[in-house]
Amino acid sequence: MNKIYPDAAAALAGVVQNGQTIAVGGFGLCGIPEALIGALRESGVTGLTAISNNAGVDGFGLGQLLETRQIKKMIASYVGENKEFARQYLAGELELEFTPQGTLAEKLRAGGAGIPAFFTKTGVGTIVADGKEIREFDGEQYVMERALVADVALVKAWKADKAGNLVFRKTARNFNPNAAMAGKVCIVEVEQLVETGEIDPDHVHLPSIYVHRIVVNATPEKRIEQRTIRATH
Repeated sequence: MNKIYPDAAAALAGVVQNGQTIAVGGFGLCGIPEALIGALRESGVTGLTAISNNAGVDGFGLGQLLETRQIKKMIASYVGENKEFARQYLAGELELEFTPQGTLAEKLRAGGAGIPAFFTKTGVGTIVADGKEIREFDGEQYVMERALVADVALVKAWKADKAGNLVFRKTARNFNPNAAMAGKVCIVEVEQLVETGEIDPDHVHLPSIYVHRIVVNATPEKRIEQRTIRATH
């Protein structure tokens, strides 16, 4: 099975459709599938529900899809860097399901593992728990959270072999593996592509069983979300 596609647009072709739920990997702007997000914007699909740790920034990452109004709902844990996101939400133009960060990661992981729901203490006694089942275990209250499964997962990895075994680097390992697991179809953008067998099995972060399509983007922009420098004296 050939999983390699010549570019991001080709990798999305025949997969993305209006009204789908899309899980997008990355942590802030680190480890986001830049080329795939750009191709998704150019595809013109609309009515998307996007599951992502955050919503990018104005004009970059998922912020591009907010500007073109292709996203109708965000399921996210942090949205503080995107003014257009805030404007749309406050104007009632965008649905938002705020989810605690650890809960969001577990929702994706559980979805990928075939676990429909789980109980967590996070959110008990807050609006996060409104309308959800509360159960007591060992004298403590827990809220039931449903897992998340996406129609399509868009993921960024550092390296892949041609079979689709993936290696992530540092902070990019946050959310990308979980998003990949949760997608019924997983499309991965990588910086390096090697022959099958070149990656030590002990170094594989996500096995090829989860990966359906691969596109190489050897020179991503990797924009810095916030730059902090030390004052010179």
